[in-house]
Amino acid sequence: MYTLQVLTAIAADFLFGDPRFLPHPVRLIGRLCTFSEKQTRSSITSPATAGTLTTAAVLLATGLTLMLALWACAAVSPLLADIVAVILLYTTVAAHDLASHSRAVYRRLIVDDLDGARQAVAMIVGRDTTRLDRQGICRAAIETVAENTVDGVTAPLFWGIGFSLLALPIGADPIALTALGAMLYKAINTMDSMFGYKNERYLEFGRTAARLDDLANFLPARLTPVFLIFAAAIQRLDWRAAARICRRDRLRHASPNSGHPEATVAGALGVRLGGPSVYFGTIIDKPWLGDERRAIDAEDILRTNRLMYLGALLFVIFLLGCRAVVMEG
Repeated sequence: MYTLQVLTAIAADFLFGDPRFLPHPVRLIGRLCTFSEKQTRSSITSPATAGTLTTAAVLLATGLTLMLALWACAAVSPLLADIVAVILLYTTVAAHDLASHSRAVYRRLIVDDLDGARQAVAMIVGRDTTRLDRQGICRAAIETVAENTVDGVTAPLFWGIGFSLLALPIGADPIALTALGAMLYKAINTMDSMFGYKNERYLEFGRTAARLDDLANFLPARLTPVFLIFAAAIQRLDWRAAARICRRDRLRHASPNSGHPEATVAGALGVRLGGPSVYFGTIIDKPWLGDERRAIDAEDILRTNRLMYLGALLFVIFLLGCRAVVMEG
């Protein structure tokens, strides 16, 4: 039953993406982050302390709200609670939206609408896209999908399925714990995206959230490339280069975690990712990942999407298998 519930949530995302008819929990977490920041900054002079308290408050509020909501649903019907938990888990996975946004870039590129492609890729990257050439647009879209394979897909499922292991010792519903673990991860990831900037306002305030995000992504970022390599082999891409480039280049990225999936995808495609980019008018000289064995092109966006989907599916099957072994033991 549990395996079917998890696979239903993943299939729902793969097929439909975020449910537009519901208020997305991550947006609600974002509002909570903004409210908590205002409260702590107004009462605490130390930005670092205010940031730490905000991080704790957001996690506590997220966890309590979700548990109370599921408890209320269970009081009406255990089936209702399970359905709500599956829906909540579904909202923590973002594979469909990543693929959809990157395909929007692809559609503009294949009709040679570079201005439209720049606008489309600007929706999913933080860099300045106004001067990107065709290859730069492709590279930006591919990097975003590769990097976000972890925090948008595999990491929430890793923590969700991991939390389900607490079901037996504490006597809780495993799918409810899965939704809780995945949502707590999304709260951490949301705080990092809002507070993790290295500027004057957030350098101290966002330090706790940024470090917690690095910690939460540490294992998923290192496991995900294994399944991207298997996916590359199944899709007849260069899985050997994917493994080699991952080993060689994974630590060149400024982020301790993002370089692992990006380097793997670069190797599988036989292209270079990374390189100099413009952020807020400043050129950031990022290192290159991969070997430029050929020119990057628009079709690589679709190849990366297929790698993400298949790699994520293999990752989840592995996690569910590990969980079954642990629970039987």
